[in-house]
Formats: sequence, C-alpha cells, structure tokens
Amino acid sequence: MSSTAELEEVLREKILAEPNTILDDHDVMSALVRANEKVMGENIVDLRGIAMNRLESRLGKLESTHRSVIAAAYENLAGTNQIHRAILRLLDPTDFETFLSDLGTEVADILRVDAMRLVLETPQAETSAAIEKMGDVLSVADPGFVDEYLSRGRNTTIRQVTLRQISSGPERVYGKAAAHIRSEACIKLNLGEGRLPGLLVMGAEDPHQFNPQQGTDLLGFYAAAFERLMRRWLS
Repeated sequence: MSSTAELEEVLREKILAEPNTILDDHDVMSALVRANEKVMGENIVDLRGIAMNRLESRLGKLESTHRSVIAAAYENLAGTNQIHRAILRLLDPTDFETFLSDLGTEVADILRVDAMRLVLETPQAETSAAIEKMGDVLSVADPGFVDEYLSRGRNTTIRQVTLRQISSGPERVYGKAAAHIRSEACIKLNLGEGRLPGLLVMGAEDPHQFNPQQGTDLLGFYAAAFERLMRRWLS
C-alpha cells in the first residue's frame, strides 16, 4: 500500500471514529459543501446548500448580537463599580473641606473625568475666603443660574441628569479647566426644603465621553447619594 493510500485510510478511520470533528469545523464543512456543489453541476439548485448559507448568516448575526450584549453587560458592571467606589470615597471624610477636596481629586479620578465642580446658588453670590480656598472645586452663583445653565436659556424641561457635548466649558463653572472641556455630565441637586438648588458638573476633554444618547440610571443613583450627603453637611 502506498503512502497516499495509507494516509487516506488513516484519515478515513479518524473521521469515522470522530465525525463531530468534521461537523464542528466551519471551514471544513464549507469546503465539503462547495465540493458537493461542483459535483452536482451548475444546473441543479441545491436547496439544502441555500438553507445552510442562510442558517450560517443568521448564526453570524446571532453571535455578533451575543458579543454586543456581553460587552454591554461588562461595561454596565464596570460603571456600577465606579459609582459605588466614588460614593464610598465620599463617605470617608469627617469634615466638609476634605469632602470637597476629595470630590475634585480622588472621586474625579475614580469616575475618570478631567474636572469635577460643585456650584451652589446663594442670594449673595460673593466669593468668601473659604470659597476661594476651595476654588478648584466649589463656586457660588446667583439664584436661577443652575436652570439657566442646564437649559441654555431655552424653554425646556430641566432633567436631573443632563449629558451633552460642548465646545468649551464656562470659566464660571470649570475655572482654569474650562478651555479644555468638550463634554459634560450635569447633575441638578435638590439640597432640601428652603434651600436653593446646586449643580454638580463632571467635565471631560474627550467629546465622546458624555452624550445625550447614553443612559443616566447610574448617574441618577450617584445624584441621589450625593444630595443626601450634601444635605447632611449643610445642616
């Protein structure tokens, strides 16, 4: 028996012993189908081959969708972990100054934003020594500033969380980082009965980090936790 015949016999025995090896190999099965079509000739319509092609196409789309769902789930889990870590970090400080300092440093790093600022409305929007000391994180504004900033002067519904792209951030809000901000997440804060609202902004140099098509559930949860912490500090 020649070496070719021996190879064919070994291959035949291997296939008969483990047929699933062939059936599970996409490339091998495709080659077998193409060979079968050549034997049948061009004038014969192979309905089974057509059905297999359609099934392969559907399977490819299903696998692509499956990968997208898994990627979205991992991204959502990562985002949830970020928010939880940020909130835990905000629970650590024992004084308001440290709370604000952490907000603009450790918390901003956890949330991977380039700027984090807190704006508080007050009837006397004057800069005191304490505010100047925390100027990298805290600023004050006249009553009505928050809604004006969120609506951009338009007659529109104000949402608690607003995600958008901007050409640059106003210095009144972002301070020295204003010129580099290209997208932002704005959170309107309800600081309790009898108090004017506040605004927490997270700015990013990446114009695609925040956009209106993104979900806001996680930031809504973060906003609820942050409001409670602020009310405790202000009281």
